[in-house]
Amino acid sequence: MDSLIAAAGRALVAGDALGALKRVALRDDPPALALRGIAMAQLGEYPRARELLRFAARGFGSREELARARCVVAEAEVSLAMRDLGGSPRTLAQAEQTLSARADHANAMQARLIAIRRQLLLGRLDEAATALAALELQGLSASLRAVAELATAEVALRSLRTAVARAALQRALDAAQRAGVPALIAEVVEARAGLDRAAARSIHAGHEQPLRLDEVEALVASATLVVDACRRGLRAAEHWQPMARRPVLFSLLRALAEGWPGDVERSTLIARVFCTRHPDETHRARLRVEIGRLRALVSQLVDIETTARGFALAPRAGQAVVVLVPPIDGEQASLLALLADGAAWSTSALALALGDSQRTVQRALVELEAGGQVRSIGRARAQRWLAPPLVGFTTILLLPAALPPE
Repeated sequence: MDSLIAAAGRALVAGDALGALKRVALRDDPPALALRGIAMAQLGEYPRARELLRFAARGFGSREELARARCVVAEAEVSLAMRDLGGSPRTLAQAEQTLSARADHANAMQARLIAIRRQLLLGRLDEAATALAALELQGLSASLRAVAELATAEVALRSLRTAVARAALQRALDAAQRAGVPALIAEVVEARAGLDRAAARSIHAGHEQPLRLDEVEALVASATLVVDACRRGLRAAEHWQPMARRPVLFSLLRALAEGWPGDVERSTLIARVFCTRHPDETHRARLRVEIGRLRALVSQLVDIETTARGFALAPRAGQAVVVLVPPIDGEQASLLALLADGAAWSTSALALALGDSQRTVQRALVELEAGGQVRSIGRARAQRWLAPPLVGFTTILLLPAALPPE
């Protein structure tokens, strides 16, 4: 390794992308191409960075397996930053094995962390948590330790374990400050700030108030009967009744919970659940059928009483009833939450993260664009979608997550 390549590498480790480019900008040998690609990635020029890293990988050839594996890991990180989640994780896993076999433990750890961050973006919390638990963090560089702690904090936040998340974020901040990388420090500071922002809203007896994540955690751990509109289900302490695949029944339950401790008129329920302002006898008959189904589904936790005007919830253990709603409502709330991270997402990546078809996501994006909530850049396969940051609250509860089975 010549002195210019070594100096450029040290500059990149310190986060000095321009300093690295000054040393290798005019060179086109594979090591210089790889360093130029990493520098361009640090400057946010992701398409050019990925192109340079691919050129470098081809230039190293089959005999320089270690250098090629490092290029694969760097390209995978660029793809993650571009929110290009469609590639096979097998290539990254093979590169990680090569690096481990050649005793390049730092880059092997980087590959594992990239795979974990990809799982988090896709909402595969169990897989990410298992992979994190298997990591050996002793002896890691400060920057890698900060990234690992950030991933630990995100798993904890999305599992509503705020004390664990707060401790992980403090360790991440300490590590990021030791590393001295400004972008990493800023990322940790922003994640910590999210703990003090509103994460949801509670509706109780007609009154609404914002809740931080720790307050949401305390609420769902209490004996309160919680109609959870963030995860679409009914909670009471350790009991969880999922209803994500029963939208009509959940809409009925939410309407009744918002009207508690009073009752809700039949006409109001029909208008809200069946989306009609002119009910007839068929709607009233359907309401009776759906109420019967809802009674059977939630019978262990709450009764549904018939009143002169309509129906009312009657918790069996006498608990209070609270509706937990996300900070923003609407069918596209999770889509906006993903876009609010500031990255440019492709339609295919959004569909993969949300578990929807690309056509469904495309229709939602068109509606949001017409309302001025998102904008697109590029065309055809290069098209990406952006949204302004959602200030004042955190969208952690709206992000994709593995739900309990139905």
